[in-house]
Formats: sequence, C-alpha cells, structure tokens
Amino acid sequence: QVQLVESGGGLVQAGGSLRLSCAASGSSCSISALAWYRQAPGKPREWGGIISSGRDTNYSDSVKGRFTISRDNAKNTVFLQMNSLKPADTAVYSCTIFPYWGQGTQVPVSS
Repeated sequence: QVQLVESGGGLVQAGGSLRLSCAASGSSCSISALAWYRQAPGKPREWGGIISSGRDTNYSDSVKGRFTISRDNAKNTVFLQMNSLKPADTAVYSCTIFPYWGQGTQVPVSS
C-alpha cells in the first residue's frame, strides 16, 4: 500500500512559477517511479512527466522545457517545478505510483 499527498497548488499568474510536492509513504515508495498527471476542466487526464528511482526523467511535449521533476528519496518526496506557466496549464495536478494516486492539487493560472 502506498499513500500519496500532493501540496503546493494555488493561484498563479501567467509567466509565474510554482513548485508542487508529492509526499509518498508506504512500502517500496522510495524505489518506485513516480508520474505526474494533470486534468484540465472538461478534458481527459493528461500525462505530464515521470521520474525513475534513478532520477531519469521524461516529459510530455506540452511541458518539456518548462517543467522539471526531481526527487528527494531520503524524504520520499517528488517535486514538480513549473516555470513559465500559461493559462492552458490550469488543471488539477496529481501524482501516481501506479496503481496508487494522490488526491490532487489545483493550479489555476490567470492571464
């Protein structure tokens, strides 16, 4: 069993930055790959990026170059640094260590 808790969401202006955190607890969470997804209002959930246990990362084209995923294995926490935010980035952001999901955190980006 793995528990995931996101934090750090909130209203941000276009062009601004925000850092989300995903705190994991439970068995084997420190050696697992973790992915970030987002779901904009009225749209399907979209994969944003992933970080492996060895800190290799991969990103969707929509966030590549603007978002960075990192992890602190000692604290079982993964971070999503979001820069140059756009109104199109408005969504609920969730982290997952499959098949477990966090509850999500809202990120509204104002124009």
